[in-house]
Amino acid sequence: MAEKAAFQVIVLGPTGGPREDNVTGILVRSTATKWSPNSVVAVDAGTLLAGIIRLLERSIPEHRNEKGILTSGPFQGLELPFETAQANAAHIFRDLIGAVLVTHPHLDHISALAINTPILEAGNGPKSVAALPSVLSAIKNHMFNDVIWPNLSDEDGGAGLLTYQRLVEGGNPRFGRGESRGYVNACIGLLTKCLSVSHGRCKQRYNPESERHHRIGSTVFADHQLMVPSVPSRAISVDHTEGSFFSPSGSPRLMPSSQKEPPMATVESSAFFLRDLRTGSEIIVFGDVEPDSVSMGTCNRQVWEAAAPKIVTGKLRAIFIECSYSDSTDDAYLYGHMCPRHLVFELSVLANRVLELRDSKPGVKKRKRELARPATTGGEGLSPRSKRSLGDSAEKSRESEPFLESQLPRSDPFEVPQIPRMDGGSGSGSGDGPSVETPNPESWADTTPLPLEGVRVYIIHVKDSLADGEPPGVQIIEELRAHGEAAHLGCEFLLPNPAEEIWI
Repeated sequence: MAEKAAFQVIVLGPTGGPREDNVTGILVRSTATKWSPNSVVAVDAGTLLAGIIRLLERSIPEHRNEKGILTSGPFQGLELPFETAQANAAHIFRDLIGAVLVTHPHLDHISALAINTPILEAGNGPKSVAALPSVLSAIKNHMFNDVIWPNLSDEDGGAGLLTYQRLVEGGNPRFGRGESRGYVNACIGLLTKCLSVSHGRCKQRYNPESERHHRIGSTVFADHQLMVPSVPSRAISVDHTEGSFFSPSGSPRLMPSSQKEPPMATVESSAFFLRDLRTGSEIIVFGDVEPDSVSMGTCNRQVWEAAAPKIVTGKLRAIFIECSYSDSTDDAYLYGHMCPRHLVFELSVLANRVLELRDSKPGVKKRKRELARPATTGGEGLSPRSKRSLGDSAEKSRESEPFLESQLPRSDPFEVPQIPRMDGGSGSGSGDGPSVETPNPESWADTTPLPLEGVRVYIIHVKDSLADGEPPGVQIIEELRAHGEAAHLGCEFLLPNPAEEIWI
């Protein structure tokens, strides 16, 4: 399996906290590069050195041959130039990781970037940090700013250990040709393209001219009833002009009627498409993301539009996506995250698009596919917020005819469609979010192969409860598999084990 894989993925940190040593950090490399310098890309940096050291400590010295090459474990095949796990981890960080892709600037995704960066040697050149402009703006102005942490970047008179690479949302059409159009270099052997997704909402604005965030509200608790002062003594007087910070007295329910409430904005996160230069195979790695059904827009649908043709051609092999909570969590307490019922609904949207593209193949008889309109409780269609199963499962024989992405009926199959974004309300289960059509899984229950057959979905960013009993990920995977089987998706749901390598 390993010799046929295009990617090796090492999940250093699979959780979303609260342990600080186990939060999001993923290493990806093309297997064709054989651990050459700058051949590894890190997606997010909540955990980097700590996770690498932890894995190396399990492999040294028992699994290193006389030439210093690891013979097993996530770093198998890597020649270690030093004796200790710490020294070899520093070597991996300095010399093998060519760039860090950051999905969004929350601490559980960037804290290691700050703590680890001082060990870089300026003589090797700056380490690239690639992200959307709003993400880099937050990192530049609020972390590497000589206040929270020294300015280690090569901008504004910094130390020059990091360099910022501002990505074009949806891909830069000036780069690449053919199927690689829009992709830019991530590291040796890998290309990447970044699409924006939503991670909740807040009252803040990113100004591209000033490259600053002007914040005037809470990211999470602005409308939470527990944050509203119950007695006058708790009220805090604040300036509600642009740039001021949130306080309980700034709650919209306490604002004077004459004061205009600023509109809400989305918390921007990212989904990175990673493409193997040799084989053209791809994976997607999501940052924190919420479902379109409770979001202010339809960002996920744009990702699925870009992903669907790659599934049809067999190029997209795996999706790494968060599912932070189990289905026992109400929408109002997801705070911009996924739970199984929402993730399976999102994947059903992807599945429906895959089948539409399959039906459009030349010579294929089109099948009628019905979409259930947004459903209410008790209706036949599945509501995105419903906790019931999507339908009954059935075992199918699966065969698929190879098909080129260029055969898809698009003027440019690699251009992400521009889908109008719709403003919604709070999205707290009241039905005031954007209208999202509900796929009808029964319409493809007898399809062979099932729409997402062959795609592996790896679940990351599970919120650990630190309680006795089974870890939350066990219940989340069980719920995902039950919903996925009922929805006739055909994909495989997996929890990555940091002690094991993933070959894709």
